Amino acid sequence: MAKFSGSSPGLCVALLLLLTSASAVQVLNNINDLKKLNFGLSVPKHSLLLLHWFANEVDIDNNNIIRLTFDPDEGDYGSHHYGNYERLLEPLPHGNVRYRYFTVGNLNQDSSSDLPSYVVHPRIEYEGRNRDRIIFRVREQNVGRQAGHVIDRVYITQHFETSDNQGTRYDPDHTYQITTSLLRQISQFSVKMNDLNTLTNLRDNVRKNLKCKSSCVWPLNNSSYIVDDM
Repeated sequence: MAKFSGSSPGLCVALLLLLTSASAVQVLNNINDLKKLNFGLSVPKHSLLLLHWFANEVDIDNNNIIRLTFDPDEGDYGSHHYGNYERLLEPLPHGNVRYRYFTVGNLNQDSSSDLPSYVVHPRIEYEGRNRDRIIFRVREQNVGRQAGHVIDRVYITQHFETSDNQGTRYDPDHTYQITTSLLRQISQFSVKMNDLNTLTNLRDNVRKNLKCKSSCVWPLNNSSYIVDDM
């Protein structure tokens, strides 16, 4: 009988790559984490609008369970299955419960026209090149019943630039997991922007006092803001 003195080096390297590819995804827990991203440069600003829509579209209950309110199998909002073939994210769990990844955000899909106008036709400073996407993982508790579909992972990501010659792959360095807590916070924001002077005044007030009586403006970077109506 052959004896094995140790694991194959090639196998160890493969397992290490498999584990690190998923574990490297940065987790964003709150608005402060979101503010640290370089929106407008390395991360498309449009992903904020897409994330705002998603946070308001899904149903988050008091137990922080996120329930799916549309059918990605039918291509609602331009959504479709995501195979994770490049192993951008962790492998799907095995067992009696079925898990699947889906993606949404491709504005070139016909059904994406069902998205709200501020996502499909954003203000010029939020226009992108249709690179940003949301990936979500669905746990199908009762296959065939939409009410039984629970979202247990949400990510924002983006396609590589055309000049990177990476095809349609997503960029792992700009893929972030969004927690339920952050989704809940984002859902409270308003996308209706006031005039520049009002934004500037509110920004200054927020820096002096985090409690605002009417509305707060949270700076995402030096040039973009989301208005929070409290």
